Amino acid sequence: MKFAKQYLESIDGVEIYPIITLLIFFSFFVVLFWWVFTTSKQQSKAMSEMPLETNPKDNNQ
Repeated sequence: MKFAKQYLESIDGVEIYPIITLLIFFSFFVVLFWWVFTTSKQQSKAMSEMPLETNPKDNNQ
């Protein structure tokens, strides 16, 4: 850990990296939260049934 700390201290402006990382992380979940609550019930139901749907054209049995 001492090596990493010494290495990071030699980089100019390294103190901004954790702030940028936190903003990206937080922004991702805010956008995901917004998308979940603005998606229509119909679209949500269609997406939840996608893996269960069978297409008769592709079913060779």
